Amino acid sequence: MRIFLILCLLGSFTFAEVGDPQLKTDHPWYPGELSCSTFPRLFATQAALYKKITNRDTITDEDKALASWYWRNLNFTHGEDGHCDIFSNGNLQNSEPNRDYWTGLFAHGFGLCGTTHAQYSAEINALLGQCRGRCVGVTGHNSFEVFLTGGAYGSGKWALLDHDISTVIFTEDGSRLMSIQEIIPKIATLKNPNFKPERQHNWRVAGLYDDDPGGVYTAFNTVEYLAGYAGPPPMIHLRKGESLRRYLEPGLDDGTGKKTFVFWGRNYNIGGIPGPQRDRTWINQPEKMYGSKTAAPYKPGQARFTNAVYNYKPNFEDGSYKEAVVEEADDHIIFSFRTPYVIAATPPNNKEWGIYDEGCKNGLVINPTTPIVPTVSVDCGKTWRLGVLNDFTDVVKGHNQYWIKFSAPRSRVPIPPAVLKEMIGSWRTICQTNVATIPHLHDGSNKITFTSSANALLSAGPTKSQAAAHQIAGKLESGNVTLELKTPHDEKPTHLYAASWQSSGNPPSNSKYQIDYSTDSGQTRNSLVKDWQIIRRSPEPNDFWSQSFTWADSDPKSAGPIQIRFTNSEHRAYRKVEAHLAYEISNPSPTTVTFSWRSPNDPPKTASHVYPPNAADDASWAFDAGQNVQTLWIEYSAK
Repeated sequence: MRIFLILCLLGSFTFAEVGDPQLKTDHPWYPGELSCSTFPRLFATQAALYKKITNRDTITDEDKALASWYWRNLNFTHGEDGHCDIFSNGNLQNSEPNRDYWTGLFAHGFGLCGTTHAQYSAEINALLGQCRGRCVGVTGHNSFEVFLTGGAYGSGKWALLDHDISTVIFTEDGSRLMSIQEIIPKIATLKNPNFKPERQHNWRVAGLYDDDPGGVYTAFNTVEYLAGYAGPPPMIHLRKGESLRRYLEPGLDDGTGKKTFVFWGRNYNIGGIPGPQRDRTWINQPEKMYGSKTAAPYKPGQARFTNAVYNYKPNFEDGSYKEAVVEEADDHIIFSFRTPYVIAATPPNNKEWGIYDEGCKNGLVINPTTPIVPTVSVDCGKTWRLGVLNDFTDVVKGHNQYWIKFSAPRSRVPIPPAVLKEMIGSWRTICQTNVATIPHLHDGSNKITFTSSANALLSAGPTKSQAAAHQIAGKLESGNVTLELKTPHDEKPTHLYAASWQSSGNPPSNSKYQIDYSTDSGQTRNSLVKDWQIIRRSPEPNDFWSQSFTWADSDPKSAGPIQIRFTNSEHRAYRKVEAHLAYEISNPSPTTVTFSWRSPNDPPKTASHVYPPNAADDASWAFDAGQNVQTLWIEYSAK
């Protein structure tokens, strides 16, 4: 099937979409996505918080790194996230963990030490420069170092920056941060939080657990350069008749008074609540970290997963359903869906990794109005699968995009297209998301800031099969491959994102990696990445991760098909590539934003506001939430 979109434009219709809605509150710790959805926004938020708490500006490399590390401690925690079938081999459990920074931060919020530090390398790359961060294998742990310059660091020194166990270690005189190799021979002394605590400048050694540093900083085993990447930023796209509601606590009402738990990670099943959780973390108690005299208090479920619930009912009366259509013919209609979150599942059992078993529910439920058999594809239409009683969770779980095909039933009497449309009802997609990136309310008056870029995203990836659907030339194995993307309805492209995952050798080779794009079928090319190379800095161990990432983004300035080519000087094989094209939606519609919250002994309250299309940093809305506020959910909807 051709992956560019085919529309039967029989008669006029008007799109009414919401593209990239984002907001933030003035909550002191968790204002929401508009505060952290791009690196410039993130770094500004980190700098302001760091200044507020420490009274220090982020001018030096050290202060920038500490501000970044501090924020990560408060917004991301150790835990076992579920995998996506990245390489499209049909094996979720044994697939690679996610290494994309934005997916990790917004969809999961949890990751094992190697996963979170791999993702974090992309942030440090953006903050300080090429290969200024690296994952380091130590004893039973994957840690992280940052390369700092200036002042006590001179022309440059590596420094421990481990948010997974909330630890940085200063020299005995407190003049600078120490590297792992410097720490190892002195770990018996330095692991003690009570050893010259003033040298730590209020950053406690062993922030999560007293025994952490002494058990891991005893060996310097491996190094991973460019171990993660930054894909497209989190972008929500709602079509007319679609809503997105994000909850701040796990457990959805199933209509019977019971709770349904839909998640994507290890089922710790702590405190009677299944799913991912962390009992030692600074999340949900951020005010306790700076200057703490003790490790983070133990509390079952201190941080848990939360949900993002999409509901969509296409509108056939005004033709706006075509916003979501991939292909339409007399006997079938194909709709598309994409989210920055990860599609979750209710597992069929209580096993730790029951999400990988067959029989999962609630991730995608389709509700046709009459008996009709939809099929779903997660590889852009190459293959189609049936659900079980209209539940397609086993097909889509762990992914962030899919297509739904509604086909006319086979019969001797043809089914008119209008009748087929009447058979199509609605569908619900439940995703997992990070509670720390959802806007929170606070006591008293809340000031809300909203913006909408009116952009949507077309993705060739992140899975290998999703990219392959857009591949027009070359081979991954030869180190030369080209993808092509075209906006759905000839909308104006606004930004292009691309990334490659390559086999780079052990030790890393000197290969130079390129990503370029063409807007004229390859006659001329523009560089996205030029001569990207792994920059090695001593000291190093004798072992290295044999892979790495390359990534970049740019404004393509073209409305036609865009070709994205990945090459490298040594013809190193690519494990996978991906590309994402942001574009202006055709007719932006108003966005209705609704908050729900409660105070003890009071019923839930709601407040709503309608923002005009293309709103930019609109701070006109404010409301008083009262006292002892607990935020329940926030909803975006396109009417």
